Amino acid sequence: MSDVKAQESSAKQDFRTPVGRARGLGSGKSGTGHFWWQRVTAIALVPLVAWLLGTLVSLVGADLDTVRITLAKPWNAILLSLFLLATFWHAKLGLQVVIEDYVHERAVEITLQLLVTLACVVGALASLYAIGRIAFLA
Repeated sequence: MSDVKAQESSAKQDFRTPVGRARGLGSGKSGTGHFWWQRVTAIALVPLVAWLLGTLVSLVGADLDTVRITLAKPWNAILLSLFLLATFWHAKLGLQVVIEDYVHERAVEITLQLLVTLACVVGALASLYAIGRIAFLA
């Protein structure tokens, strides 16, 4: 009977520190999702950056009206919107990790996280507004 308990205890190793075990602290359960969304946005940005670079190269030497007409085309406006949303989301996730890893004062960390989130939301909304103006008023 003691062999069964020994096997069960070895199969369920607890890698927490003694303080973590005493406090009942464990995984925050959000790291994996954060990791995958960071990778998903990075993968999504690869073709979007290629499209953006191709579009920008094709517009070299074009006048302002040609640029507006090109960006106002539905597929170009949609792809540019997706590029900007993925970029701001990817940046927010990356900056969140940097702040969590390198800022050790809780109040400063929370303040920086709020500022990063606010800046990314404002940047994304301003970008979408600008694309909408170009697409619908061109």
